[in-house]
Amino acid sequence: MAGLGGRMSTVVKAKISKLLDRAEDPAETLDYGYQKQIELLQNVKKGIADVTTSKKRLQMQSQKIEQQVVKLDTQARQALSQGREDLARVALERKTVAQTELQSLDAQVTELESQQEQLAENERKLRAKIEAFRTKKEVIKAQYSAAEAQVQISEAANGVGEEMADLGLAIQRAEDKTEQMRARASAVEELEAAGTFDDLTQLGGGQDDIERELAQLGADSQVEDELAAMKAELGSGEGGDAPQQLGDGEDGK
Repeated sequence: MAGLGGRMSTVVKAKISKLLDRAEDPAETLDYGYQKQIELLQNVKKGIADVTTSKKRLQMQSQKIEQQVVKLDTQARQALSQGREDLARVALERKTVAQTELQSLDAQVTELESQQEQLAENERKLRAKIEAFRTKKEVIKAQYSAAEAQVQISEAANGVGEEMADLGLAIQRAEDKTEQMRARASAVEELEAAGTFDDLTQLGGGQDDIERELAQLGADSQVEDELAAMKAELGSGEGGDAPQQLGDGEDGK
């Protein structure tokens, strides 16, 4: 059963593959592939835009922190000049935290810039490939259309192909039916010449009124002839014993 199931699966896959191959239009397949590449290019561009937006957001945040660092440095100097060393120390501590955050933001901005450049390079390469594919696609489509037209013309000229094969079968059937009708017509003519149809019309009481009247006259003449013969036979026996009358049931009466 396992072998049979595998064989059936192979046959089904082969049938499906053949149907798909017949239904597949190379032009549609190429256009679909080109469209998918365009969608991929749009996604890459969207990725570049997202990275650029994130980089700009970090740069704006970095600028604010830089301004804060400058402000805290100024405040520390003012507090120290007024003898408020404690306030100056607090301002410097905040300045140090801000500078650490600023360094982290600068590192993230640098990384995003690197990603942006890499995506931009990939986008340029992909766009070039897509343009080359588009050119090749149009060439293949034109070649396929020309080859398809050539095949159709050749099939029509040589009488091959599915449609031409169907037409050939239709012509063959028409010729066969024509020959059959010719043979039947010839047979009817032969039977008519032999008088078969006349004999058939006379079977089963096919006589007309005159024929029936003549037949009746012949039957009446035969009856008269038989009656005359009987009379002559009876007349020739009158000198002999009289025949016993019919219906006499008693002797001597």
